[in-house]
Amino acid sequence: MQETHSTNFPKAVRITEVGLRDGLQMESAFVPTATKIRLLNALIDAGVRHFEASSFVSPRAVPQMRDAAEVLAGITRRADVTLGVLAPNRRGIERALEAQADEIVVFLSASESHNQKNLNRSVAESLQDMRDAASLVRGTGVKLKGAIAVAFGCPFEGNVPLAQIEAIATQFAELGFDAITLGDTTGMATPALVRSTVQRLRARLPQMPLALHFHNTRGIGLVNVMEGLALGITDYESSLAGIGGCPFAPGASGNICTEDTVNLMNELGIATGIDLARLTAVALDLEQVLGRTLPGQVMRAGPRLRVHSLASQAAAVG
Repeated sequence: MQETHSTNFPKAVRITEVGLRDGLQMESAFVPTATKIRLLNALIDAGVRHFEASSFVSPRAVPQMRDAAEVLAGITRRADVTLGVLAPNRRGIERALEAQADEIVVFLSASESHNQKNLNRSVAESLQDMRDAASLVRGTGVKLKGAIAVAFGCPFEGNVPLAQIEAIATQFAELGFDAITLGDTTGMATPALVRSTVQRLRARLPQMPLALHFHNTRGIGLVNVMEGLALGITDYESSLAGIGGCPFAPGASGNICTEDTVNLMNELGIATGIDLARLTAVALDLEQVLGRTLPGQVMRAGPRLRVHSLASQAAAVG
């Protein structure tokens, strides 16, 4: 493990695994419930302690998530593990509460056009849904997180004014939400955008915990993580083997990869509590389940100091 090169970096971070929600929602072939449970339990054994384990959405819209309640019921529950779920509306929240989720994530988009595509509602209507969510969850002991999609750019509108993001985040804070996730839904984030957005929200809402959710669409997902670390952000969302994307946004390829993110943190001397070797084994298991090569890089190359047998390597001739 290497010591961090910046004393400004946090000593530890929390990584929320979203692969079995954000990742699998893009898969057309249904992954059996028992397989999802096996993968989630293996991730817990690898040290992952925070999840978006599934979503309570319309089975017609996202059929892969139709077994959300069964998945939560089948996981080996632990007091130190937070099983979060995504829920877009009152019915979804009610189902999540019935399934005894530890955290409910409600979401909307920062742009009108993406919100219409993603939720078939205006931003104003979605904000009313947030008020309903707060009233449903308040007093249950379940944590409530608000997620802002396309926070770093919209595939239909381009740049999203910071004032729009600030206005939505302020509504979340006024409603008593526990945290806010800034979602880079189509990989449009840049370090400069990350810095300006985080600084704007911190100036307005200094006590609100922020999480960052990046995609690697344009190859700079971990560069944006480095910017987040420099800003002192300690909560990141990532996806096993780098799978995922948004089914309602063009060009939304996979999330930043959990193994690659953990490897980066290890090299910076930042604690995650996750065993990289065990995590990589789960990623390779997922690759077998899905039957294709997945985007993760550390799962293929191994950590930096993995050594190989000299005798097994062919030598150059001539």
